[in-house]
Amino acid sequence: MLRAIVLGAAAGGGFPQWNSAGPGCIRARAGDPAARPRTQAALAVSADGARWALLNASPDLRAQILSTPALHPRPAPGRIRHSPIAAVVLTGAEVDTIAGLLTLREGHPFALYGADQALATLAAIPIFRAVNPAIVPRRPLPLDTPVALADAAERSLGLTVEAFAVPGKVPLFAEQDGADPGRADDGETIGLRLAAGGDSLFFIPGCAAMTPALRSRLEGAACVFFDGTLWRDDEMIRAGAGPKTGARMGHMSMDATVDAFATLGVRRRIFIHINNTNPVLLADSPERAAVGRAGWEVAEDGMEITL
Repeated sequence: MLRAIVLGAAAGGGFPQWNSAGPGCIRARAGDPAARPRTQAALAVSADGARWALLNASPDLRAQILSTPALHPRPAPGRIRHSPIAAVVLTGAEVDTIAGLLTLREGHPFALYGADQALATLAAIPIFRAVNPAIVPRRPLPLDTPVALADAAERSLGLTVEAFAVPGKVPLFAEQDGADPGRADDGETIGLRLAAGGDSLFFIPGCAAMTPALRSRLEGAACVFFDGTLWRDDEMIRAGAGPKTGARMGHMSMDATVDAFATLGVRRRIFIHINNTNPVLLADSPERAAVGRAGWEVAEDGMEITL
């Protein structure tokens, strides 16, 4: 059995974003129940409910751990330090996916998995040496190959993960002088398929386009968490929140995604990594109603899935 907990459902900056005076963020700060706050996107998955793997380590990880009892330390005679977190699996090396690793620097052993590009980025940034590789082994995640996840001591977690490349781009901080880096299809951005002996769960928080290979992979899936960053491609520009389209940032728009999934037969479809400008964050918006009619859910912090 696979159990998944949504630790965070929002895109970078969270909802409300600290420097946003957009209408959704104003409502969220005011405590409007139709504008529920969300932290930055990550999942926790487990086969036994005792040991957990994190899918990405968001900048909000400390708060996410505090609000998730399954991730709390458990007391035992002779020890005061413990964590159920046994592994972290990265879908890329954006700040949104790696910054939370620094929260896990207090000497707790866990295994860190990522594609070659993500691990190379970590190796090139000295501050991540604080997550000591001597006790946090960094393990390459080959593409299109099922891998049995294990903790730092090589004990199986009962979870299988398969990583696969999806259209994306290099991390924002790796772009050159603001120039468009173009689309990357070689593993800079990856999706994950998780299984624990039954149905599979897909986690794809960033994806720039639906390709024939991805369509074939997802057809008939039990559950897919998919990139829901923007409602429409020019949303940031229209809102006055920035000059980039969703495509330039490496994200499909929701309207395109709904169309792309319409014939795939995915049983449960859930949008995650949702930007603060996206009107689907508002439970009373026409856009939320539209995705609901199309059979989609909108992820919330604390949502749980069992397969």
